[in-house]
Amino acid sequence: MRLGVLFSGGKDSCLALQKAMKKNEVMCLITVVSENPESFMFHTPNIHLTELQAFVIGLPLLSVKTKGEKEKELEELEEAVRGAKEIYEIEGVVTGAIESFYQKTRVERICKELGLECVNPLWQRNQIEILKELVELGYDVMITGVFAEPFGKDWLGRKIDKKTVEELKELEKKYKINPSGEGGELETTVLDAPFFNKKISVENFSIKFSGCSGTMNIEKTKLVEK
Repeated sequence: MRLGVLFSGGKDSCLALQKAMKKNEVMCLITVVSENPESFMFHTPNIHLTELQAFVIGLPLLSVKTKGEKEKELEELEEAVRGAKEIYEIEGVVTGAIESFYQKTRVERICKELGLECVNPLWQRNQIEILKELVELGYDVMITGVFAEPFGKDWLGRKIDKKTVEELKELEKKYKINPSGEGGELETTVLDAPFFNKKISVENFSIKFSGCSGTMNIEKTKLVEK
């Protein structure tokens, strides 16, 4: 099946992409760039890096902008998916949704209207097991957004490795958080994955933090040979 992948540059969309590539032909990446940092649908920290990520993955990127107004932003998503269907003749759309019925049902509705399949390879999987899989596969994943207690400023810039996974596992037990950030607790940026042709190295960044939320904004990068 010819697929387009909803792509944010975060860990879930990258892992969903990798799984989609195993059995299908991925034609393009689809990114919605939201101006609203509190978007209900879309990842926002470092969304500008999706162009560079698409380059090292070797897939075309179809990107549209939205003001991020609740429900209305779905119109921009539908526009992007429609464009992918027309340009790349996709037959289905892949999402990285794990437990968000809000995201899953809305993408499914758009796909149904456009006559496309909706593929959710991570749906209802154990979140800790997903994090462990990322580590085992050799992903380089950086936490670049935190939006809830008990995450503090010190979590920004941390890599998801075995130690971090164990900490998230304990925080899940203690605070009932979603360890993968599915509830909006944290956001990530993928700097390397098995299907990247080159690694992305962060050269410069800035941090904005207030209360119990903040972002690490990547301002300068360079590509490194693998």
